[in-house]
Amino acid sequence: MTIRNLDAAFAPRSVAVIGASERQGQLGAHLLTNIVQGGYGGKIYPINPRYQKLCGLRCYARVDELPEIPDLCVIATPARTIPDLIEQIGSFGGRAAVIITAGIGSEDDLRNRMLEAARRHDVRIIGPNTIGLLAPNLNLNASFTHIPARPGSLALLSQSGAVVSSIIDWAESEGIGFSQIVSLGDMADVDVGDCLNMMALDPHTRAILMYLESLPHGRKFMSAARAAARIKPVIVVKPGRHEQTAKAASTHTGALAGADAVVDAALRRAGVLRVDDLEDLFSAAEITARFKPLERGRVAIVTNGGGAGVLALDHLLDRGMEIASLSEDTIAALDKVLPPTWSRANPVDIIGDATPERYINAVRIVAEDPDVDALLVMNCPTALAEPVAAAEGLAGMTRKGMVNGKPILATWLGQHAAAKARDALNCGGIASLDTPAKAADAISLLVRWRHLNTQLQRVPKTFETLHVDRPSAQAVLHDVAGQGRTMLTEPEAKAVLKAYGIAVPGTTVVPDADGVHKAAAELLANADEVAVKMVSSTLTHKSDLGGVVLNLSSAEAAADAAREIAGRLTAKGVGDELEGFAVQQMIKRPQSEELIVGVNSDPVFGPVLMFGAGGTAVEVVRDTTMELLPVDDVLAEDMIGRTRVSALLAGYRDRKPANRAGIVRALKAVSQMLIDFPLIKGLDINPLLADAEGVIALDARIEIDPSQISTTAPNPSLAIRPYPAEWSAEIAAKGARYHVRPIRPVDAALYPEFFNRTTREDLRLRFLGPIRQLSPDMLVRMTQLDYHRDIAFVALTEPKGELAGIVRYAADADRRSAEFGLLVRSDLQGHGLGAGLMKHLIRYARSQGLEELTGIVLPDNHRMLALCGALGFKLEYLDGLSEPLIVRLQLVDVHPET
Repeated sequence: MTIRNLDAAFAPRSVAVIGASERQGQLGAHLLTNIVQGGYGGKIYPINPRYQKLCGLRCYARVDELPEIPDLCVIATPARTIPDLIEQIGSFGGRAAVIITAGIGSEDDLRNRMLEAARRHDVRIIGPNTIGLLAPNLNLNASFTHIPARPGSLALLSQSGAVVSSIIDWAESEGIGFSQIVSLGDMADVDVGDCLNMMALDPHTRAILMYLESLPHGRKFMSAARAAARIKPVIVVKPGRHEQTAKAASTHTGALAGADAVVDAALRRAGVLRVDDLEDLFSAAEITARFKPLERGRVAIVTNGGGAGVLALDHLLDRGMEIASLSEDTIAALDKVLPPTWSRANPVDIIGDATPERYINAVRIVAEDPDVDALLVMNCPTALAEPVAAAEGLAGMTRKGMVNGKPILATWLGQHAAAKARDALNCGGIASLDTPAKAADAISLLVRWRHLNTQLQRVPKTFETLHVDRPSAQAVLHDVAGQGRTMLTEPEAKAVLKAYGIAVPGTTVVPDADGVHKAAAELLANADEVAVKMVSSTLTHKSDLGGVVLNLSSAEAAADAAREIAGRLTAKGVGDELEGFAVQQMIKRPQSEELIVGVNSDPVFGPVLMFGAGGTAVEVVRDTTMELLPVDDVLAEDMIGRTRVSALLAGYRDRKPANRAGIVRALKAVSQMLIDFPLIKGLDINPLLADAEGVIALDARIEIDPSQISTTAPNPSLAIRPYPAEWSAEIAAKGARYHVRPIRPVDAALYPEFFNRTTREDLRLRFLGPIRQLSPDMLVRMTQLDYHRDIAFVALTEPKGELAGIVRYAADADRRSAEFGLLVRSDLQGHGLGAGLMKHLIRYARSQGLEELTGIVLPDNHRMLALCGALGFKLEYLDGLSEPLIVRLQLVDVHPET
């Protein structure tokens, strides 16, 4: 389940309190009192067989004795009663319950019985073990918080009831209000993904704040979070940043993939803003409410104290911000209004005796500089300063915290002298931050917000098809799995990499030192040196065991090295695990950088890709970043750019830039490998050498789960559904052939020409109103899909690849029903292409388990009505004032051959 029946919980017209009481200190008494005294306008039904009346309301013995089915049931009774109560609620027709009760464990029989009853009757459960639910815009406080929350536009989702209560207390003192507050509790049913889906669609919610201690259901969360973040800011505090879950790992990636690093990657990929603490949560909410995201964030500082300006400068630079360079015109204009001793640079020090007029003039001039994106205005208390007057002057010149369309943030330092000034700033719509550090956080958040939004909408320049040899890779992996082994040997791992287009050195595997001598002699005929490495399917870190010897220039030295390796392993008690030796040509690329590419399997988000600086000290250097799969060109480029080693890869002194495209291809190849083979659980390429010539993998490890050998692609454990390439097909329509495939982000480039060859009338019929072109943002939304809940198929002409038609659906969060749309290029209509696309969409909908397809069509769209009628859709004419306004199409029985 997901948002089904949650509207009853979040906007109830009636509430039943089961376990209501009048006994002081009882949860039921506190809950009922909060609801009644909060001014809730709906019906309130206390339920407790011990009472006739409570809070002046008639009290009922059971749910099924109520005069109506309550939209929401709030339960505060002992744990043993919960399963039977859910059965009662469901049998009576109730569909939503908040369970305050604690003591229902995840492995508890009570929990299983509770959920079984809920599933039978489609009852949605919030909790158990929750502080409750608040809908302040309805004056509903169905919780045991100590004070109510005031109405507002922020939604709060929290796994901690104590945090909910603390936030409400803090927000009251700050005058902050909420549209919805949900204490998620143990999330036996309703979880954060469900609530995100609801809040994304809530017109009363401007931003979504979350306190999360865990993230269950990776794919569901990612789908909901990405959809919500495209519409409004989603901001989260996630504690536990320093927890390390990889106690013992067989790969470097496993050792580096702490749980929080994966969570960080997931939140970044979803477009969610992560902050460190609760104070930052509300600061971020305020900043995103006042301002739009900043494209670059070049900051200018105006201050009456030079030291404070330098301090702010440090904080901004610490956060990677750009410091604006003032133009000559700006400096000349400032010279006319500032004392001769002003700093004549950024920070703009307007001197300690600055009057309100001096502040106003300096801010106005700096804001007009085209190279300034945001301003931080500061005030330090001095005997000559007028902090309140300066604040009032600044507030008077701004419009909603903006000057010349640029955000103004203020930091009035101190406490006693600054308190009234901060009030004046807030009343004037200016974001007031207590310290330079908080101000730097706020400005950097605006830039980070833009980056996350951009990342959600950026389009790869190409959709390069990787040339891979899947059968060869599969043969190796299945052979190892068939032997019951979990770790590939290095030669086996390199064979899989080679099948996916990643270059590897030529390697010969031999059983003993004599074989090493012969193989080395053959390789040294065309090379200066060779390396000898141990081969073992059970021992992974070869260097740590002394299992690698490099730079051997003779066959004799290579054979001696093999014997020494065997001796070292025997001395360590693992000689029996030596299965042979790998002899390979030494790769001499002195201007290369050592990189690592790896994959670790996270229990929530599935396979996660890692990239960074490699080598034997990778765990010490820790210059790595992570990304959820799948990865495309844009995401791969981002991964490279987030690491420190990227500066070296760009080239320096006499070292040429590394072949960045080769690194990107390697990252995409590993991503595709994990999509194709769900049995791969861990992977390391370390080092992956990169230089101007390209990349080559010198060492590799691959870990598998043999029990997953029969699991088919695409990998079902991915938190983000990959591109469904398997749903490509060919359609013949009146002698012409069209290639049909799922839409890609790069297809946005095909739309302008497609619209040019589609009549205004056909566009009106498709979009239910006059339209000529779609905005760039709309094109991004139509081509960048979450393939888990949305799909679009494009029909391309052959051989030119022009866009001929598009069919799509957008499913609801339950993935039970979806609304479809179809548009065929005007000059190609009437040939059967539309029918072919609709049939393809219906087949796909059935494969996804959808129960119905619906659509809205104008009554004069006769071709569409005829097509859908022939395909079995029911047509419902919805009356307008004088004639049918729209026609609703519905296909309930989604058959594959309709």
